[in-house]
Amino acid sequence: MKITDLRCAMIGRHPILRITTDEGISGYGQVEHFKPYLKPFILHFRDFLLGQDPTLVERVMRRIRARGAFKPWGSAISAIEMALWDLAGKAAGLPVHRLLGGKVRDKVRVYNGAIRQPIPEQTPEAYAAAARWMMARPEGFTIVKQGIAFHSEMRMTDNFFLGDSAPPLPIHGWQDRGLMTERGMGLALDCVAAMKDVLGDKVGLALDCGPGFMLSDAIRFARAVEKHNLLWCEDMLTGDYVPYVNADVYRELTAATTTPIHTGEQIYLRQNFKDLIERKAVRVVGPDPCDVGGIAELKWIAEYADLHGVMMAPHGTGNGLLGLAALVQVCATLPDNYIAFELPKGDPDWWYDILDGLPNPVVKGGFIEVWDRPGMGVDINPERAKPYLAEEDLGFFD
Repeated sequence: MKITDLRCAMIGRHPILRITTDEGISGYGQVEHFKPYLKPFILHFRDFLLGQDPTLVERVMRRIRARGAFKPWGSAISAIEMALWDLAGKAAGLPVHRLLGGKVRDKVRVYNGAIRQPIPEQTPEAYAAAARWMMARPEGFTIVKQGIAFHSEMRMTDNFFLGDSAPPLPIHGWQDRGLMTERGMGLALDCVAAMKDVLGDKVGLALDCGPGFMLSDAIRFARAVEKHNLLWCEDMLTGDYVPYVNADVYRELTAATTTPIHTGEQIYLRQNFKDLIERKAVRVVGPDPCDVGGIAELKWIAEYADLHGVMMAPHGTGNGLLGLAALVQVCATLPDNYIAFELPKGDPDWWYDILDGLPNPVVKGGFIEVWDRPGMGVDINPERAKPYLAEEDLGFFD
């Protein structure tokens, strides 16, 4: 089998890539909807792939892996990797989890991720209401994650931190950063307490905190919430679109608190998780398969983290439904350090109509049952998807 083409089309807000072969089998990958500008970067790799055997996934990836980087530039590489696994699974007539060593669990735990209620007022009462809304959801989540402090509108309230909050920008990934005021710290802690009063010990609470914290504030905050038994505090020091790791600073934070510290969604490749894991700089790592280099890369990181006593909770909020399928396949194969993955959703809702193979409902009791259909187990239906293609992409399925 040989690769004959690499194509990319915008379907809704997502760049979708398709790898075609001389045997009529295609594999699909999806890029986060925050990154529509990556379409030409994806197509840049076409000449690297033509004529290659897509079932030799690692051999093909070695041709292009060095050309990726931290978020957002690892996304194109990651989407190609997942499309190759989709192709390899279809060619073998096997689900991708079989090619990764086989599933060790029949269902995978997820948390809310892309399903969240806007919090227009930054008050404890509003955060408590959001927690009640989440508990009433039909998905039955056993874990919920809530953005707070620098990962929420809270950072733009008066006198929250000693710095200037940037005006809204037409880019994703801007970070406010600075020392928090006494008011800001108190507000964040009051909102955590309000959510815990609602969730109790029935639903685990994780916090998406930044980036934006200074180390001194991160230590004070993490110590102050120890009594709430949080699952983790995420991205306090670095995070989304930060092109470095800072393992030494994270290690100081982790050593200062019993609250588990989590990071990793923006990091590209296993080599850049090495210090975080070996130095026990965090208690939880959260690579995103659509940014880290793909699902095999994520599995390698999970195995290495497990050897060092570090937990795994993969990121995935903007990855769409093809990204969801990839997360299901790989998370079914991860070791016992797996906690849950961040649930993507179809946005807009018509995404659920143009895919074949996705269960309905997707989530039951906080879990997704692992399916055994070949490849990633879901496919875009060309006839139902064509109305959503841009005019320049109408030949995508030909």
